[in-house]
Amino acid sequence: MKINIKNEEIRSERVLRIEEIAGENIFKCYQCGKCSAGCPSADQMDLLPNQVVRNLQIGKVDAVLNSKSIWICASCFMCWTRCPRGVNLTALFEACRQVKLRENIDEVGLKQTIQEAEEMDIPQIAVISVLRKLTS
Repeated sequence: MKINIKNEEIRSERVLRIEEIAGENIFKCYQCGKCSAGCPSADQMDLLPNQVVRNLQIGKVDAVLNSKSIWICASCFMCWTRCPRGVNLTALFEACRQVKLRENIDEVGLKQTIQEAEEMDIPQIAVISVLRKLTS
């Protein structure tokens, strides 16, 4: 199967924005797969961590932003510690979540979570803790 990749997709504004937010260069990754091999959440992901990076490298940002993987990431930094090139995938996953949230598409139901917390009279610190877990 032939995949057509356009140069303007590879260095699109969205890819550059994700790199800027994460402070990472996605092209440092050479697809060794150590991040995916060590990820404790990999069995729940539709795209493995190395596949997320590869999709970003070839400009397939929508595939990444529409995946469940960016929300399943536990932010445990195992991928980063295993990476021989020092690519902080946790930061890339967070950047993808931020881009998705900035598009005002509420994948995790933040508004509903806040409303339910107000109705149940849950302390604000608990609400903030839940929101951090859902968005970082």
